[in-house]
Amino acid sequence: MITYSYVEEYVRQWRNGDITLNKRRIKLIELIERDILTSEDMYFDEEQIESYIQFTEKYYFPLTLTQKFKTCFIFLYYNDGSLVFDEHLDYEGRGGGKTGRISTLANYFISELHGINNYNVSVVANSEKQAKMSFTEVFNTIDKDDRLKSHFHHKKALIESRITKSEFQYHTSNANTKDGLRDGCVIFEEIHQYENSSTVDVFTSGLGKVRNPRIFYVGSDGYVREGFLDKLLERADNLLDGSVSIRDDGLFPFMCCLDEEEEMHNQAMWQKANSQFHPPLTSYAKTLLRTVMKQYNKLEHNPDGYEEFVTKRMNLPKVDLEKSVTSWTKIKATNQSYDLDVLKKRECIGCLDYASVRDFVSAGLLFLKNDNYFIPKELTHSFICKPFADKHYAYSKDKAENNNKKDHRKFAPIREWENDGLLTVKDIETMDPYLIVEWFVIKRKEGWNIKKIVGDNFKMDVLKPIFIENGFEVEVIRNPDAASGLLAPRIEIAFENEQVIFGDNPLMRWYTNNVLVKRLPNGNKVYRKKEEVKRKTDGFMMFLYGVWASRDLEDYDVSDTLDLLDALHF
Repeated sequence: MITYSYVEEYVRQWRNGDITLNKRRIKLIELIERDILTSEDMYFDEEQIESYIQFTEKYYFPLTLTQKFKTCFIFLYYNDGSLVFDEHLDYEGRGGGKTGRISTLANYFISELHGINNYNVSVVANSEKQAKMSFTEVFNTIDKDDRLKSHFHHKKALIESRITKSEFQYHTSNANTKDGLRDGCVIFEEIHQYENSSTVDVFTSGLGKVRNPRIFYVGSDGYVREGFLDKLLERADNLLDGSVSIRDDGLFPFMCCLDEEEEMHNQAMWQKANSQFHPPLTSYAKTLLRTVMKQYNKLEHNPDGYEEFVTKRMNLPKVDLEKSVTSWTKIKATNQSYDLDVLKKRECIGCLDYASVRDFVSAGLLFLKNDNYFIPKELTHSFICKPFADKHYAYSKDKAENNNKKDHRKFAPIREWENDGLLTVKDIETMDPYLIVEWFVIKRKEGWNIKKIVGDNFKMDVLKPIFIENGFEVEVIRNPDAASGLLAPRIEIAFENEQVIFGDNPLMRWYTNNVLVKRLPNGNKVYRKKEEVKRKTDGFMMFLYGVWASRDLEDYDVSDTLDLLDALHF
């Protein structure tokens, strides 16, 4: 039988209801009580545990009970001196103190207190900024303390113990350019962004050349599914469920997360996702709690932040990371009335999507008025190549009375929309760029004040000279995905607040309903198609580009300004 005071106290607080744990941590306690505390061939190294705690609290910050609890299992050994846990998963909501903790571990491991020569430590992250975070914290701590300076050389990219010659350095996770290092410990940050194990494999290939090698996996959840993190979590769950023994898999799985999404609305449950919120709260935790509470309160008016809050703060990944741009209810709410005579007094953006020359092209005029985006039914138009319409929407068959209406027509009633003047089917194989430019020329002749034309860079090398030749200013969006990432919050809020106005335009509703919102590994949102061929999104992308350029629109009636000028006598 073995035990340790911090382990006993942690379990006692949970059993007494002083702290609230999620199901995974409860399973961890059960595993510890079943397989560790009853063991006769394991021991906690008291000297190392207390030495690390004293070192950290003297030079860095006070440790919480949770952090002391986890420390015990870093220095848990078999009687033969080998580690019980040579891998540690620290999976916790954003703000849980994970990065600060690995800073102290890295500094301790290379020191003579740890007592292993050449025990090199590497921290690996996707970005240099993240990778340098712990290194910079250790560097600055040494730099301001003369006693630490006497124990460590600290340089811009390398910190070395004067006694053990152990080194601490940081790396970015480009697995293609790094060879295995001679490390004693490797710490992986931002593991939620790893799509596979290639980075981990490269940086851990040099382990085993010094005794007691360790790997730490650190991070909150993210937006890469079926990647490295998901597989690691599955491995951890297998340990907690008892289907794998810790003697066969030396991973210490410390996992903080909500058990159910609804728990996010109960502040008392937030400690399930973040151990900093276990009472009594430190000054750091009180500040963090205020920050998280503000973010939670903003969700009512900023629904775009919902997934980020649940995924990163509550550490509970949203399953529907790919979803519609908005609900069908909000799409239908775009059917609002407007006054074309009022809009005609205002300037507008000419926007177009020319994603393919063989199927759809969409064009429109977008207006901004009182934070509402107007793209009126009468001022949008799509052009379709007839071969594409025939192949995918049975366009020519619509002429027959016995057309199978439950198939292609119901999916996209092209002929019906053409009869309503929403689109034109052209009997051509590829789209004529002059056709698109002419549509805008006609609108300008009708008196619409088009400030500029905006579209993405596809085919703009052909279109731009024609537009300029016809006297239009042109803006080209070089990276539509980057624009989507920047605009996604504004687009989502606009739909939520019913500030997008198409009028009674079933074609624009169809375009919008076909949009798939996808999260990239960096958290940015991009717009894709729910189905690659038939479910077109050209009209929505045209609208998106118009919103991008709407920053240049003045929110007032141009004609009122002209009338005022006419009334002045010079």
